[in-house]
Amino acid sequence: MTTVFDVPPEALIPRVAEKLKQVAEIQPPEWAAFVKTGPHREKPPERPDWWHLRMAAILRKVYMLGPVGTSRLSARFGGARDRRDSPNKAVKGSGSISRKGLQQLEKAGLIQNIKGKGRTVTAKGRQFLDNAAREVALEGPRAAPGAARH
Repeated sequence: MTTVFDVPPEALIPRVAEKLKQVAEIQPPEWAAFVKTGPHREKPPERPDWWHLRMAAILRKVYMLGPVGTSRLSARFGGARDRRDSPNKAVKGSGSISRKGLQQLEKAGLIQNIKGKGRTVTAKGRQFLDNAAREVALEGPRAAPGAARH
């Protein structure tokens, strides 16, 4: 059986994002077009479907790291902040994006909240991701966009 661990994330996340676009509970908030993804960014994302890509990445992270909370997810989606003359420092990504994403995925029934521990993937979410991973694996080595071809 193919799982999320068996396929590259560069191929899996866009596939899951396409499937999440058909889930009614996963919709970008009205502020999603204007918000930066963290203090380490200068501008908002340019891709119109960035919200669904982030939800797919969050779902994959919860699958792999769960139970996980908003703080750990924000740290995973952070980066190096440019401090001009001072050396760069690691900063967390947007907590609001992580929190709203987890809430939407929970409403869709793909993850569940374990009080005091964090969120984990439900059986429905595990099946959802494993099916997407299987589709990616069946496509073969051309599944990863930008993969090195020899």
